[in-house]
Amino acid sequence: MKNEFLHNPDLDGEPFFWEAGPVGIFLSHGYTATTVDVRPLAKNLHQQGYTVAGPLLPGHGTKPTDLNRVCWQDWTAEGEKTYQQLKQHCEKVFVGGESMGAMVALYLASEHPEAAGVLCYAPAIKLTTSTFDRIKLFLAAPFIEQIDRGPLDCPEQWQGYPRLPLKGTLQLFQMQKAVRARLPQIRQPVLIFQGRRDKTVHPEAGEIICNGVQSTLKELYWMENSAHPIPLGQELGEVTRLTLEFIQKV
Repeated sequence: MKNEFLHNPDLDGEPFFWEAGPVGIFLSHGYTATTVDVRPLAKNLHQQGYTVAGPLLPGHGTKPTDLNRVCWQDWTAEGEKTYQQLKQHCEKVFVGGESMGAMVALYLASEHPEAAGVLCYAPAIKLTTSTFDRIKLFLAAPFIEQIDRGPLDCPEQWQGYPRLPLKGTLQLFQMQKAVRARLPQIRQPVLIFQGRRDKTVHPEAGEIICNGVQSTLKELYWMENSAHPIPLGQELGEVTRLTLEFIQKV
């Protein structure tokens, strides 16, 4: 039965756990999305012999109002479950994600110094949302459940809610603040990708992470032809190559 609340309901947005070699990779999707966000990248990495897993975060993949009933700690807790599952099967585990999923990964890295490295794709640690727009969202959230969002990036490949749940968005803002405060606890190697055509994540996001973490190895790449959902874009091949090089280097 099709989910009428999802854009592209025919795509497979369920959680996945694909076993392969002794090195595991955790990949989380972004806010309002599903695992479709990261599946193309996950498949490429799995084909190279890595065990790859992606959770479906609470409030996602059902209906938009469900995102108004969760808090950001629910997302990191679900990420923790998948991370522990990977740890049981693998000798080393990298944590990664797209957009808000990258913040889940950064949070896990701050909690688990044994994690091998962090993979951030369009990390949503700072958005292009103005202070004025944030105030408007804060004031509207108690009265309005959801609002229309702008045009979707990669509309044919992306799956998720076409409308924006407001209380859930406030949780995303709280998560940004919490993760930013945890950056100094991160010492693992960090890989970051940002898209030049990304209108969602602020251009300073990658630098904020690089300047905040204590890591010795930090790599930041700008993908010239990519919008926000980098793993769904036309530069996936190059993103995969650079990701594999980074993992092998670590």
